[in-house]
Amino acid sequence: MTENNKIEFSLPSTGGGTFTASSAHGRNLVVYFYPKDDTPGCTTEAVQFRDLYEAFQKADCVIVGISRDSLKSHENFKSKFTLPFELLSDEDEKVCRQFDVIKEKNMYGKQVMGIERSTFVFDKTGALRREWRKLKAEGHAQEVLDFIKTL
Repeated sequence: MTENNKIEFSLPSTGGGTFTASSAHGRNLVVYFYPKDDTPGCTTEAVQFRDLYEAFQKADCVIVGISRDSLKSHENFKSKFTLPFELLSDEDEKVCRQFDVIKEKNMYGKQVMGIERSTFVFDKTGALRREWRKLKAEGHAQEVLDFIKTL
């Protein structure tokens, strides 16, 4: 992100090619970061975004999910749960660090660095309008949709 809260990044995307944040300008953009494909909380979050996808589309909104998983892992996750939006691979954590979502976490009693579940909403001009950090997956997609409807 830059000083004026505008967004710019590019990452490899499911479905082939690269997603560039500026390609969403003119539409609202939801960027959600999640720890790992096909894990309980991450599946809950993805499926809830999937189930509300049509409502997000009506709100002129692009949704992308980002984790450190490979594109192959993303493709499998997307296919398994018929996710209608793209998943982006940030294996080198460049964009995760840009958004400051890499945090020390306690995993089975060990301290590890991982993605803190976070969501960012950008308006049609590309300006950051809201962020959620350390969120719980259950019900979050509806909260994001409710906010998008206020833009």
